[in-house]
Amino acid sequence: QTKIPDALTVIHSRKSVRTYLNKPVTKDQLEILLRAGMASPTAGDRRPWAFVAVTDRAVLDTLSFSSRGTKHLKGAAAAILVCGDKKKAMSEVWVQDCSAASENILLAAEAIGLGAVWCGIYLNPEPTAYVKRVLGLPEEVIPLNIISIGWPTGAEKPKDKWDPATIHWNRW
Repeated sequence: QTKIPDALTVIHSRKSVRTYLNKPVTKDQLEILLRAGMASPTAGDRRPWAFVAVTDRAVLDTLSFSSRGTKHLKGAAAAILVCGDKKKAMSEVWVQDCSAASENILLAAEAIGLGAVWCGIYLNPEPTAYVKRVLGLPEEVIPLNIISIGWPTGAEKPKDKWDPATIHWNRW
């Protein structure tokens, strides 16, 4: 049994991983990530998210053509498409809810030794239409991002983004 690191270690170790080993990710591992996503906060407990877990090599390769930022899906073992379901959403708040779910997925991946990166789709009409077509998404389901997942090669390292100049105490 691998020891899971504490939350702050995971947060500060998280990195955007785009290069992966040729090693599969299991359904159980993907379910760990999906459970983490669904544990995120959500406005009014509406849970407007919908997920498409992808492990099929041909589908991952096809999705790699979604945008410039998704080319590395060709080397990923899996991906999770995070979507908002407009039927469940409270206005545009689904974007925040699904963003929180996405961050939980990224942190869970780091915690269990996987690498992952958020590839934005939302607000880009061509990639949005492409992903909807490739995955057969219903009209009311809007893709927010594709999170590529795999075993990291170790090439990417976490960045220290601490910048006290961006903090204002008590007022601007």
